[in-house]
Amino acid sequence: MLHRAIAACLVLGVSAPLHAQGLRDQVAQLFSFGDCGRPLCLDGSINAENGHGEHYLRAVEQGNLALIGFLTDAIGLNVASVPVPATSSGATFAFQGGVPVKTSVSAGPFLGERAPTLGRGRLLIGANVTSVNFTTLRGVPLHNLQFTFAHQDVAEGSGLGVPAFENDVIDVTAGLDVNLLVTQFFTTYGITDWLDLGVAVPLVNTSLTGRATAQIVPFGDNAPHFFAGTSENPVLRATSFVEGSKTGIGDVAVRAKVNLSRGARGGFSLLGDVRLPTGDEEELLGAGELSARGLAVTSARLGDFTPHLNVGYLYRSGERQNSAFLGILGFDHLLAANVTFAADLLTERQVGGNKLSLPGPVTIEQPFRRVVIPTTIPDERDDLTNLSIGFKFAAGSSLTVVANTLVPLGRAGLRPDAVWTGGLEYNF
Repeated sequence: MLHRAIAACLVLGVSAPLHAQGLRDQVAQLFSFGDCGRPLCLDGSINAENGHGEHYLRAVEQGNLALIGFLTDAIGLNVASVPVPATSSGATFAFQGGVPVKTSVSAGPFLGERAPTLGRGRLLIGANVTSVNFTTLRGVPLHNLQFTFAHQDVAEGSGLGVPAFENDVIDVTAGLDVNLLVTQFFTTYGITDWLDLGVAVPLVNTSLTGRATAQIVPFGDNAPHFFAGTSENPVLRATSFVEGSKTGIGDVAVRAKVNLSRGARGGFSLLGDVRLPTGDEEELLGAGELSARGLAVTSARLGDFTPHLNVGYLYRSGERQNSAFLGILGFDHLLAANVTFAADLLTERQVGGNKLSLPGPVTIEQPFRRVVIPTTIPDERDDLTNLSIGFKFAAGSSLTVVANTLVPLGRAGLRPDAVWTGGLEYNF
């Protein structure tokens, strides 16, 4: 009854309530105007039985559904990418003559990795909370995404534009608010002086709110495509609204670090971790595919200053996910007996052509040649660069308080203005 009441308000346009079951579905539902429950389906034209109601829904070859799929995938793949804290934090040790001897002086980096392992029998446990509010997609504000959907080529062989109603397009302005609140519980245990094993379990809350306004732009005097009303008195403008939130386990990370060389001045290690697809992809809690990361880790010890360099590869198994080369350059510095400052420059350079790509421009041939650009979002590589800055405060012999900010540099991908993290670590 609510759906019918809303649809009856033709003077003000058509407002579509959400029909989605999962948060991923709700992104697609943002482009559903009316009661038919499918993106770009024109209720008015369907009810009028004029044969025009599904012309935009069926326009797969013009990229309409691919365009909606791009937006959904861009959100889904990025909500699972919140970084995991370093495996070995706090003081690290090695046994020499049966006596534990410190191999580090500071509390260590936050995201980058240093070479020393925790030490045999040492245990690190911790928890932190990370807040993310996504604001841009490839540099375009999420609150002002522009889309233009082209018509299906119903008379194949004559080129788009014949019949004349194929010139009609639908302009959509969409705004999205996507937020993450991630609580990570992690632990690392020193199996030996040279081997650490760890696990990180994220509890993810994803919330999404979206609004969209669609405008049918008729090409001629007649309006065969309309959201509601009649061909004599068509409603050419409609709105939609979606809202939802979900909390659950995200993608669990299992990690191991092997120290191959250590000395008074530095060392070298190898780190490997696997992110398991334990988060619900349909609820935007996880990537839905397994990923694995391998890093070569080297660090030096220059008094209270510890620089580190990590170089590696990130393998993503998903068909819409690019693998990437990784690089992390940073340091941690003991400012005072109980204060460590840590900074990292993190880069991710995708391998191969962009799997998360946009459909190309659509050319309408008749009655004159013109090109329809499907969106203002650029079709470009999602190579990422971030700057991480944080402090670690020793609150006792074993407890450390952590505060960190991750600032995106550049416009690639789905990006927040900043990522804020606060947490506790206990090392014993």
